[in-house]
Amino acid sequence: MNDNNAYNPLYGRDTIEFVTVAVEFCAFIEHAEANEPQHFTGKAVKILPLLYLKATMLPDIDVFYDELPPMAVTEDDYNAVCSRLAALLGTKDSFLDTFVEDMKYSDTPIASHISECLADVYQDIANFIAFYRTGTESIMQQGLALCSNNFRHYWGQQLLNALKALHSVHFSDDNEDEEV
Repeated sequence: MNDNNAYNPLYGRDTIEFVTVAVEFCAFIEHAEANEPQHFTGKAVKILPLLYLKATMLPDIDVFYDELPPMAVTEDDYNAVCSRLAALLGTKDSFLDTFVEDMKYSDTPIASHISECLADVYQDIANFIAFYRTGTESIMQQGLALCSNNFRHYWGQQLLNALKALHSVHFSDDNEDEEV
């Protein structure tokens, strides 16, 4: 169908809403250290479910992966985000993870870190936003397909792991006397 009025998933409502939340999430993570820990966790427990919801509504896109431009988030960027979040969360950064593949072979709990989970989500989302900002539809489409696929197979679970831990941190009795 070569109709100029054909539906283009790159500009559909669900995609645009995802892009909007994704940009907000990236800005939130990039400026996390400007927040007090309680303010950070309060916003995180609100934006993460919204990001998850919007990702579940992305259209299915079958696309071949031509050569994508270089990923926007380098290893140094990833490590910097992870370090800033770990410093912000301090001792509340670690949690016991039951969704680690090695857990089924372990008799002892496996510790994970909120900072790493959020850095994993950030990496895929920031790369997607960079591809989307190119304005080149083939790159945008490949970026959307890659982000959606990575959501289903990786970062969606990382987001949920972080959210569960952040919920516990934010609503713990330790925070009763702090501003929410």
